Amino acid sequence: MKLGIFSIGLDTYWDQFDGLLDHLNGYHCEIRDRITGMGTEVVDAGMVDCPEKAEGAATLFKQADVELIFLFISTYALSSTVLPVVQKAKVPVVMLNLQPVAQLDYERFNALGDRGKMTGLWLEHCQSCSVPELACVFNRAGIDYHVVTGYLQQDAAWQEIEDWVDAARVLAGMRTNRVGVMGHYYGGMLDVYSDLTQQSAVFGNHFEILEMCELAELRAAVSDEDMRAKVDEFRCKFEVSEECETSELERAARTSVALDRLIARHNLGSMAYYYEGRGEYENIVTSIIAGNTLLTGRNIPIAGEYEIKNVQAMKIMDLLGVGGSFSEFYLSDFVDDVVYLGHDGPAHFAIAEGRGGLVPVPVYHGKPGKGLSIQMAVKHNKKKGSFRILRYKLIIALTVRLFKLAVQPIDIDADKLRHIHI
Repeated sequence: MKLGIFSIGLDTYWDQFDGLLDHLNGYHCEIRDRITGMGTEVVDAGMVDCPEKAEGAATLFKQADVELIFLFISTYALSSTVLPVVQKAKVPVVMLNLQPVAQLDYERFNALGDRGKMTGLWLEHCQSCSVPELACVFNRAGIDYHVVTGYLQQDAAWQEIEDWVDAARVLAGMRTNRVGVMGHYYGGMLDVYSDLTQQSAVFGNHFEILEMCELAELRAAVSDEDMRAKVDEFRCKFEVSEECETSELERAARTSVALDRLIARHNLGSMAYYYEGRGEYENIVTSIIAGNTLLTGRNIPIAGEYEIKNVQAMKIMDLLGVGGSFSEFYLSDFVDDVVYLGHDGPAHFAIAEGRGGLVPVPVYHGKPGKGLSIQMAVKHNKKKGSFRILRYKLIIALTVRLFKLAVQPIDIDADKLRHIHI
């Protein structure tokens, strides 16, 4: 993922105020380096202080195919040096209205005694001056923009910037993701049915329609050696219950090896599946959860019930580095103020408290038969848990804005979230 950054200023100032440009460029480099440290490639167009440089920056960002542009307002600048850049790049812009310090040293400022030096120092701290002008121009030009206001050493400002970086990372990851869909919908769950065209139009990802017969062929070709290696992996990654029969572990292991090969063959980054069948197909779908859990733990989220919307959400959470599993509300405890959630199918190690358990089930999702499933607890709530939830809600909201979806503001009660334990 590539992000663009440029600073704006006014070339008329540089000869008038000694040292001003050097100081502003120093702040620019500090911002650029901190954003680079967030694990992204930063395309730096430097200081843009005239329309000619604006054209060069626009071409640079366009050729680099950046996801998002950070615009550091280093001092007052003309909006004519900004508009050409963002018009050509056609990506969202985040204006960084970041002062060098939280408060100007008034005593030092007033003691300068030289009005030229005082003006130069003032210009070094007047980032906010251009924000209304730029906002007006962006509004009239129909350009999507956002503003981060604060100062260079302010944690809150940098947290907001990092949220935008994470949102852009999700944007890029979803657009390049190949989603496998295998089987069919669980009949009657009307809310599950998805429009793949709409999903592609919004997220930009590709859907690969898969056939069960291909997975069956891959499974038939699994060697005993590969199967035993996968059983060893099960024992390494899971707490395997003593109740698990050897035949069930081996059956699930063969399916898991076949799933790995299916994912690799089609270069998939996520998959939704469900199938009801007989014979070999039933053998596959009742032995699929352990292998799909391993894939989910390898950043290839898998969702049951052919839940495409759910696997898209799982992929977003995975791109944020926090994981996510299909879950449903089961029980509300109105005495202890607890809401219980359960999961079905593949789980995600990233949200588990300890290792997940591999356990046998006598009935497989309402159908007679055997199979292995995952049993795990979600990480215990910590003091900062609710604030973490709020942050991920914010990042997802920012991601949605980048996808240009219309969303209504949501009122979040932090005190209530703080008391929710899963």
